[in-house]
Parts: sequence; structure tokens; C-alpha cells
Amino acid sequence: MTCDAPADSPSGTAWRSYGTDRRSARAVRVRLSAALVTATVLAVLLVPPLAQLDQQAVDLGAKLLPPSWSHPFGTDDLGRDLLLRCVYGLRVSLLVGVAAALTATVIGTAVGATAGALGGWVDRGVMRLVDTFSSVPHLLLGIFIVAMFRPGVWPVVVSVALTHWLSTARITRAEVLSLRSRPYIDAAVSGGASRWRVAVRHLLPAVLPQAALAAVLMVPHAMWHESALSFLGLGLPTHTASLGTLIQSARGSLLAGQWWPTLFPGLFIIVPTLAIAGLAGAWRERINPRRRSELML
Repeated sequence: MTCDAPADSPSGTAWRSYGTDRRSARAVRVRLSAALVTATVLAVLLVPPLAQLDQQAVDLGAKLLPPSWSHPFGTDDLGRDLLLRCVYGLRVSLLVGVAAALTATVIGTAVGATAGALGGWVDRGVMRLVDTFSSVPHLLLGIFIVAMFRPGVWPVVVSVALTHWLSTARITRAEVLSLRSRPYIDAAVSGGASRWRVAVRHLLPAVLPQAALAAVLMVPHAMWHESALSFLGLGLPTHTASLGTLIQSARGSLLAGQWWPTLFPGLFIIVPTLAIAGLAGAWRERINPRRRSELML
């Protein structure tokens, strides 16, 4: 028969040290993610008005200049400052990501809460509809939706929102089904509360934290989706600076050996999305203590 090591034993000390290291690493990750998100927001809000430069200004005499003090990110094939273009592109991508994530979260929460609260044939019918939409690849369905509109920001928002509400609907439905078995829900129903009152007063407030987390996690996904559509030439007009259109227009420069028109827009996609995902992961651990304790093992 074996027993656990005492707290002051070497193994106990190693275990506490391991847990402390994990907490320290998580704290550093959260601080770094918060700093990157703050820098992204400040760049989007402050750089365009402070720079006082036209990001569409063409200077063929300065085309494809490498990074320098005057142009930290270099210039593109039309001589436009790449740093300013990347900031404007990030503004568009963030706008699409946030708007699409909020819209998709509202749709998914409403659908999932309705299916979970009503149950029966409504639940089965709604979930079969969700399964049907899930069987079609997101990008393919998004291309079909965008093709029905003129190129612009809001068609891309609609396309991304209508293809990304499915996961939120499933999460909300599962949470509602779990809440329906709680004693206080049974007490409310036994007290004569209608289904609508139970859903609005008890179920919906309980699922809002999960829905908000799903919205935050969806922002990076929506940004990548918008960039993919713009890269394919199906999202935004070619003259509109978005991270996808910047990478698409820089393909010829990359083949000619100019790496900066492709590298920096790519970093403007990768770094903010990783930062947002890092903050969302910390939030998920906070609202789900059981998952956080499992991650510590």
C-alpha cells in the first residue's frame, strides 16, 4: 500500500514548483497577449490620424523600397508606404472580424437557446438544419454568399456571419440542456413560470458568458476568413486596403525576391489573432475552473 508524498518531500516541492511555473507562464502569456491587443487597437485608432498621409498615394519613383527609417515596412509595387497600408488593412479586417463575430454570436445564441429550451421536434429540426449547414465547407459557402453581392465590406461581414454561427448554436444548446436539469429550473417551472420566462430570466443569462467567449474566439477566425476571401479576389475591391488584398497584390513581388510586401501583412494577420486567442484562452480557464484545474495537472 502506497501513500501520497508529504508536502515537504522532494516530490511535493517539485509538484508545487511545477504548478508555480505553469501559473507564471500563463500570467506572462496573458500579459503579452494583452499588450499586443492594446498595441493593435492603438495602432488602428491613432496611426491614421497622426500620420497625416494618404495611404493610396502613388509614388512610382519609390516603388518596392526595402524597409528603412523613412519606410519601416518598405513600400509596395506602387510606392505606397507599407506600414500605413497594413494599419488600414488591419482596420478593415478587425471591423469585419468583430462585426461578423457579433452577428454570428447573436444568431447562434438565439438558435441554440431556442432549440435547447423548447426541445422535442423543434430541437431535432433545428439541429438537423445545423448539421446540414455544417456539411458544407465554410469557405465554399462563403464564396457562394459573397458572389451574390457587389464587392464590399458588408457582404463579407454577412458571408462570415452566416457561415460561423453553427458552433455557437451547438455550444448554447448544450449549455441550455445542462441547465434545464438544475433544481432551480425545476422550481421555477413548478412555481408556474412559463417557458419564455424561464428562458429569459434563467437560461439566457447563464449562457451569456459562454456566448461572449465564443464571440471573442470567433474574431480571429473571421479575420482569417475575410483575408482568404480577399486573397481570392472575392471579398473587398482591389483598391481597398485589407490584409488579404495586400498579400494577394504582393504575390508577384515575392516571386521577384521582394519579401517585405508579403511578410508584414502576414504578420499583421498572425500576431493579433494569436494575441486575441491567448486572451480568450485565459478567459475560458477563468470561467471554467474545472478545466483550469485539469490544465494544471
